[in-house]
Amino acid sequence: MYLQKINLKNKYALVTGAGKGLGRACAIALAEAGATVIALSRTSSDLDKLEKEIKKIKGKIIKIHCDVMNYDDLRKKIEKIKIIDVLVNNAGTNIPEPFEKIKQRSMNYLVDLNLKAAFNVAQLVVKKMLKNKKKPGSIINISSQLGHVGMSGRNVYNMTKFGIEGLTKGMGVELAKKNIRVNTVAPTFVATPMVKNFFKNRKFKKLALGNIPMSKLASESDVATSVCFLASSASSMITGTSIIIDGGWTAQ
Repeated sequence: MYLQKINLKNKYALVTGAGKGLGRACAIALAEAGATVIALSRTSSDLDKLEKEIKKIKGKIIKIHCDVMNYDDLRKKIEKIKIIDVLVNNAGTNIPEPFEKIKQRSMNYLVDLNLKAAFNVAQLVVKKMLKNKKKPGSIINISSQLGHVGMSGRNVYNMTKFGIEGLTKGMGVELAKKNIRVNTVAPTFVATPMVKNFFKNRKFKKLALGNIPMSKLASESDVATSVCFLASSASSMITGTSIIIDGGWTAQ
């Protein structure tokens, strides 16, 4: 038998930023694949809505109300979790600004959330994973095509996502012998509420779609399916790399 199925039964998967957008999509997909989803979000109402959706498909969910930028609370919450087999390190955002007009406030916020908080979550989860030596671990850092190529008006986002790609490679190499795999999923613009808001700018929408040879946005399902693949044993020989879901953007 050569085809390995995506089966996450008996796995516990922590998803940060699980209340909205890609985090929500990944949480539901992981539940569909059989995982118990540990959904972390700073918005309780979003977690309640997610719980209803996951229960509709008879999935399992554990809700954690926490802001990943509050390190002390984050540490306490993660320490209380008994088992983490999979981490989807998803919480993040973007504040597009021309380079010469980037505000210190914006730059600091993006670095603190997209890079420092992602590092802190990963480190805390790895410590948890190392206590359970017999079980393999998988960490999926949510990156972007802009962790591979530059784009005007998104310099700080570029900086943080290139940083996530570098962190992933370093972790992938160091943790390989400890039975923990680390990869990124790097999508192009995805049909989420945040991107739909960006696309209200017709000039930007035309620019973005013009850079995608397939001339369409990625779907939340495209990203969530790749996350589930990397979370499963079907990807057991893949670490320290990136699955780029960009419709050909970075191939040009």
